[in-house]
Amino acid sequence: MIKMFTTQLTGLFKRIYDKQEFEIEDGARLLAQAAIGQGNIYIKGYEEMEAVTAEALLGAEPLPSAKRYDGSIQLTEADRVLVVSRFSTDEDAVELGKKLADEGVPFVAVSGLVEGEENLVDLADVYLDTKVIKGMLPGDEIGERVSFPSSMAALYLYFALGFVIREMLEEFEE
Repeated sequence: MIKMFTTQLTGLFKRIYDKQEFEIEDGARLLAQAAIGQGNIYIKGYEEMEAVTAEALLGAEPLPSAKRYDGSIQLTEADRVLVVSRFSTDEDAVELGKKLADEGVPFVAVSGLVEGEENLVDLADVYLDTKVIKGMLPGDEIGERVSFPSSMAALYLYFALGFVIREMLEEFEE
């Protein structure tokens, strides 16, 4: 089972990069604008996606200009937001996306893309798909799927964004 999971994860990460290379660069560019200017990169992770917030703020290599987002924060035009949820239809994430769009605050959303009337993909300036919307491995029951690594996929996208953001900041400082 571990070997199958490892194979599936490797394939997932490759699909994310191959299909979204340009979107990752666009998302990094959008977020880097805050770090280059006078703004902050606010991160809001929902449920298990708090892992991205923890990595950005408390990890071995914190993301420059990153701060935890909460509803009491008064955003400025220089700020950018990274919204991370399990699914693109997460009610709380969509609610925040609407608020940010209404206020004209640019944001990047990361989640598994699912169909729905209200969707982050329609609100975000840049949308990145984790491509995790169901379990990756067959379970014991017929038709059952297990192993749902949405936070791992979100962390992969976060690190990809971080690499590009740091490159952009280094070029800007030269």
